[in-house]
Amino acid sequence: MMNTAESYAYCEKVARSRARNFYWSFLLLPKPKRRAMCAVYAFMRECDDLSDGPRASADAMAGWRAELERALGGGAADHPIWPALSDTVRRYGIPRRYLSEMIDGVESDLTDRSFETFDELYRYCYLVASVVGLTIIHIFGFDGRPAPELAEKCGIAFQLTNIIRDVAEDRDEGRVYLPREEMRRFGVESVDEDSPELRRLLASLGGRAKTYYKESRPLIGMMHEDARASMWALVEIYSRLLDRIDASGYDVLPRRIRLPRWEKAWILARAKFGARTAPGTGLPG
Repeated sequence: MMNTAESYAYCEKVARSRARNFYWSFLLLPKPKRRAMCAVYAFMRECDDLSDGPRASADAMAGWRAELERALGGGAADHPIWPALSDTVRRYGIPRRYLSEMIDGVESDLTDRSFETFDELYRYCYLVASVVGLTIIHIFGFDGRPAPELAEKCGIAFQLTNIIRDVAEDRDEGRVYLPREEMRRFGVESVDEDSPELRRLLASLGGRAKTYYKESRPLIGMMHEDARASMWALVEIYSRLLDRIDASGYDVLPRRIRLPRWEKAWILARAKFGARTAPGTGLPG
């Protein structure tokens, strides 16, 4: 079994290789918080891999849940992430239920995933994304009673952005996350082919996501100063991704729309070098 330092190093390696948009924002954090974010990300990544891949099974998820309880209870567990994750949970006072809810969310992907209403989709987004946001703000540190509510909304915005971007990829894996009620309302019979109806439906979901981004924006100023730039960068990267999708007219079926590396680097530079001079939240406007 790895010691804690080795475990954090393992988690950082996972985050560097797989975190994409998330890892860019980690770079703005002081080292202890950056390592903690990598530990949480590595846990999330393993959850995803056990629900969507060659190792996916209900038995694997049950074993993972049991390992989580054992590790957080101080028992011996096999996976290299556990020492780092357990240290992170203790150090930052992360409620254990958030980690259990992350497992609940990804475990639901083991069955045919479909939703009748937007409320059902919202609940799914809460489990796979909002609980991540609630975990993150404990690592970042926050002041202000509305912070958890705003973190929930921010997570919903992130996950709706992912769902819109990944319609074709999810379809190819046999999953349609678009609520059936919404599909009927917009006259969408399937997501197999591009259509004006499908684009209008995706634009409607994009509009909801934009509202959640706007409503959750004050969360940035509630973060502790040493994490505020990282939070701003994370929100900026995801909201700009949605803006890019919107600018394409929600033309998401032919390819996966991304932010180029140069734009992510520019966002990081803005966050890092604007943090000391800008008024208000201490970040670029």
